[in-house]
Amino acid sequence: MLLTNKRALITGGTKGIGAAIALDLARQGCDVAINGRHDDDSATDVQRAIEAAGRTCVKIIADVARPDEIERLVREAEAALGGLDILVHSAGGASLGTIDECSPEQWKATFDVHVHAAYFLCRRALPTMRKAGEGAVILISSVAGIRGVPTHLAYATVKGAIVQFTRSLARDEADHNIRVNCVAPGIIRTRFHDTMTPEAKAHNLSVRIPLHREGTCEQVAEAVRALVTNDFITGELLMVDGGTSMQVCR
Repeated sequence: MLLTNKRALITGGTKGIGAAIALDLARQGCDVAINGRHDDDSATDVQRAIEAAGRTCVKIIADVARPDEIERLVREAEAALGGLDILVHSAGGASLGTIDECSPEQWKATFDVHVHAAYFLCRRALPTMRKAGEGAVILISSVAGIRGVPTHLAYATVKGAIVQFTRSLARDEADHNIRVNCVAPGIIRTRFHDTMTPEAKAHNLSVRIPLHREGTCEQVAEAVRALVTNDFITGELLMVDGGTSMQVCR
């Protein structure tokens, strides 16, 4: 897929990995709709950076945990951009706890923002992509969805579900020339890790990550771009984790 003048919607596009993806796609020639739950300074900064790159950027505030908000989000993105070629579902958040610590309400809320949002986003956006004859969907999983992670039961479960959702949707949409792929970041320095202790960081660098360094949002964005542009890849999972998931360690 050539990215010049393509139209992209990025959920969670106002901060962290989503913001890096939005800016990277804009620099490759895409017009972009960025979504977040809050119209804050970060959202404004991302919009300005995209516009400074010479591309259109529309900011749409919506909660993707709510199906009615997703309907409005996609409708407004399509209207503002004149269509939709690329969908990236990057919105999410931490959900800590063992099965005894994770309440039923937390369990359901975690599925709402990760898995259910992916379903409703794709269900709403895919008809537009099918009419165009081409499309790319990128879903963000996690290394936690591939390997067992302690005290992250809900988060790991939804991120694992995203991987299978990717494969099944990719198979269904292949006849429409719509490719669906998944990126699974490892330890990427974002707000997600703000509470990490110095001891935990040192352990990650010395033991958990074979390359002995944390990843960056920009490196995840590069992986997303590769999956968007390569039109012979679909149904795949790309790890961006410094080798964390390929080893056996504590």
